[in-house]
Order: sequence, then structure tokens, then C-alpha cells
Amino acid sequence: MDVQVVLIKTLQLLCCLSLLVVLHEGGHFGFSKLFGVKVEKFYMFFDYKFHLFSTRSKWFTRLFPHFKNNETEYGIGWIPLGGYVKISGMIDESMDLEQMKKPAQANEFRSQKVWKRFFIMFGGVLMNFLTAWFIYSAVMFTWGRDYLPMREITQGFQFNKEAQSIGFRDGDIPVAIDGKEIVEYSPSLFRTLSNASAVTVLRGNEEVTLQMPEKGLNMLEMLQSVPRFMSLYTPAIVDSVAPGSAAQKAGFQRGTRLLAVNGKEISTKVDFDCEVTIRRQDVLAAPGCTHADSLKQRQLQVVYQLTEDAQPDTVMLQLDDEYKMGVAFMIPDYKQEHVSYTLLSCIPAGLQQGWRTLTGYVNDMKYLASADGAKSVGSFIAIGNIFPSAWDWQQFWFLTAFISIILAVMNILPIPGLDGGHIVFLFWEGITGKQPSDKAAEWFEKIGLGLLILLMLLAFSNDVRNFILPLLGL
Repeated sequence: MDVQVVLIKTLQLLCCLSLLVVLHEGGHFGFSKLFGVKVEKFYMFFDYKFHLFSTRSKWFTRLFPHFKNNETEYGIGWIPLGGYVKISGMIDESMDLEQMKKPAQANEFRSQKVWKRFFIMFGGVLMNFLTAWFIYSAVMFTWGRDYLPMREITQGFQFNKEAQSIGFRDGDIPVAIDGKEIVEYSPSLFRTLSNASAVTVLRGNEEVTLQMPEKGLNMLEMLQSVPRFMSLYTPAIVDSVAPGSAAQKAGFQRGTRLLAVNGKEISTKVDFDCEVTIRRQDVLAAPGCTHADSLKQRQLQVVYQLTEDAQPDTVMLQLDDEYKMGVAFMIPDYKQEHVSYTLLSCIPAGLQQGWRTLTGYVNDMKYLASADGAKSVGSFIAIGNIFPSAWDWQQFWFLTAFISIILAVMNILPIPGLDGGHIVFLFWEGITGKQPSDKAAEWFEKIGLGLLILLMLLAFSNDVRNFILPLLGL
């Protein structure tokens, strides 16, 4: 991954998180102001020890004197891991316990009724949901929506061994799941398949119904296995070549057909991916493998046909650190449908997209308890990597809406230190009529922060293993 790509992805990530953090904290801030609760600080990014900007700075108050006596300090910290609002009379991540020892004031969080405190705490999550809804609606209105109808996939799919053991055959086209027609091909199809009882496929001119395993399927394994559970039939014909790649150096061009890899005949992209995966697993399994050994192992002997009329030729290709050759294969030119939305129709369409994303993400959280799920947890490097290598406004806003929903779900989890943890305490108080003691709240806050730190360490270690070490050739 070159420097330009890293910078573009990093810039997109910072813009996305900055916007979402300000809006999330703005939800807490807005309800606090609505109920007359004092907000001491509103910061984008964390300001441990020092800050990059503050409305309490002398130069700023000289330019804007009315900020000098403003009860809220607005600022920008230097640690881009989120942001916060410091609400008076509340035990939060600031752990300001001295204030809690003083008599409660009428404009403090702790003096408010339970329902007011609930809305103050829920305001951030609510703002994330509303932000996602608004962005999805705006994307629908501006660009519309393209989708691939299942009826257009005339060449069918390829299925791995697990799928074939269930009864799928290469060339099958799934047309219904549990009796409900599959209208379009999308990534969410794997989620639906993993929970299905029966799948109807079009096999030639005949419809065949297959019974799925009673225990269901593991969606992570369906997506991460090579080859995947099912893939669009894609012939091993080059569509485009990345500049500076091994494929370009070998003279590959649009229309080049790959015939064999390391002595094994191939005809599809899935065949090629399988051979590359076998080679990669051999490298990872080799004890004491050095960088030089890795370079040698990443060599592929490829038999290819440069053009349709050319004679087959053979070349040794050196894959990059991510085991990429630098080509995109030619996906069959299926006709996509385009749907345009008016200013009115985009609103329910955006809500529907947001709801699908929310329910899908919540459903997928069950995999976090598994070993494979824990390995998939990522930090900012993984999040940044989902952004495209070139700036694309449609993709940027669509991914920003998706991340907004992720932030909402993560914040509503009943973990002390998160909004959801505070809300659990409020429900307890509403039922029992008793507030947890300041000491108990302090300890729960510390436990929650400890859990969050452990989660961040897990996520960062996964990023190091998945992204940094491969780049270093380790």
C-alpha cells in the first residue's frame, strides 16, 4: 500500500470520526442545555495534559471576549480516539470526584429527574441513529441506488466444498430462501443464508429446494473461507492491471487469460484464489521463515494466454506483501438496475437502509464470542482500511453512515463507562428509587474503562497482525 493510498484512507477516517464524534457528543450537549444542566467542557478528541485549541485560550478570548465567561469550554484535543462532554455533577471518564463531594447544585446532572438524565445519556446514541438516517437518505437522493437483480445472474455461482456437501452445485442460482424470493444479490445474502432452513436454486431450467443444516451456518466462515461459500462465476480473465504491479511487469493486459498456476490448471478467479491461499498458508506454516524465504515462497509460475489468438506462455510472478498479483478479473457484464429517489421517497428509503444495517450488525455481534470473531475485531487501522483507495464521495458518506450505526450500537452496550452502562444504572434507579452510591459508580466506571482498554488492546493487536506485520514482511 503506497503512501498516497494511506494518506487518502487516513484523511477519510479522520473526517468521518471527527464529524460523528462532534454529532454524538452534541446529542449529550443538546439535551443537557435543554434541561438547564451545566456542561463544563465540549471537546473533539481527548486533551490529556494539553490541547490543540481551547476557547479559554488568552488569544481566543481577546478576539472573542464573550467566550471568557461562557460556562462551557470548547476545544480540540490531540488524541484522535473520540471526544467528550464534561457534564457537571456526573461521574464519567474524567473521574472528577472532588466535585461530587460538594453539595449538589440545581444545574448539575445528579440533581435532575431520572427521565431527564436518561435523555441526556441517550442523546449521543440517538444522534448517531439520526445522522445515519439523514446520510443514507441524502445518498439515496443524490446518487440513487444501483443493485444487481438475481434474475440477471445467468452464469450462476461457484460453491465451495461445504456448500457442495449441502447440495449446491456450480452454476446454481439461489432464487428463494425459506419461500421468500431473492430479489437482489448483496453481501447481506450470506447473513440470510446462514440462518435459512431451506434454499431454492435454479439449476438449468429446474427449481430445486435444498434443506440447510438445522444448526445453521457460521457467516464468518462463509465469508472468510477460500473459496467463499459462494462466489459469482468469474472466469480467470484479466479486466484491469494495477500500475507498477507484478502483472503489469509481466505484460498482462485486459483480456489476458490465466491457464495454470504452479502446474495446476485453472479456469476461474476462485481457482486462482485457492492456489494463492495454499501458497500463503505454506509460508505461514514454515518454521523460522525469513523475509528472503517469504519472497521466494511468494513466487507463482503462471501459464497465460496474452490475447485470444496468442500461444500460451509461462512467467514467474512475484506477489506483493499482501499476496496480490495486481489484477482485477473480468466479472460477467450483468445489467444492474438503478433506482432514483425524490426528496420525499428518499426519507423512508434511508430509514429502511439504516434499519437493515442496524439489525444486520446487531445479529452479527453474536460472532464476537467466537475465536474467529475475536480475531475480526479491529481498531482505527481496520476501520480506515474499509475506505476506498481513491476519494469517492458516495462511498465516503455511505461508510460514514455505516460507522455512525456501529458507534451507536457500541455506545448503547450495557458496559460501565459507556452510555449504555449509565442507562442501566438509570433503569435501576427508576425501578428501585435508589441511586448507586458515588463509590459504587466510581468503581463501575473504573471497571468499564478497564474493559474498554482491554478491548482496544485486542483490536490494536489484531490490526498489527493483519495489517502492519504483513507490510513489514513479517
